[in-house]
Amino acid sequence: MSRKEELLDRFKSKPRDFRWDEFVSLMGHLGYQEQTGSGSRRKFINRSTGHVISMHKPHPSEILKSYQIKQVISALEDEGAI
Repeated sequence: MSRKEELLDRFKSKPRDFRWDEFVSLMGHLGYQEQTGSGSRRKFINRSTGHVISMHKPHPSEILKSYQIKQVISALEDEGAI
């Protein structure tokens, strides 16, 4: 199983300890590039489709909130990326 598949399976299981660096890596594997905004605002833009996912980088912890994971899974499924 590749790193991409492992990260995707882990992400889809909605873990309570999914870190920001894992998320950025997963999004890169899926063709998305991180773009920083003001403060903790981040956009992930798919280079080939132009699809955009916007969210806040979690702080002070680096762990994604469960609602963030659910929203991203839904957006990626709607886009056909997963």
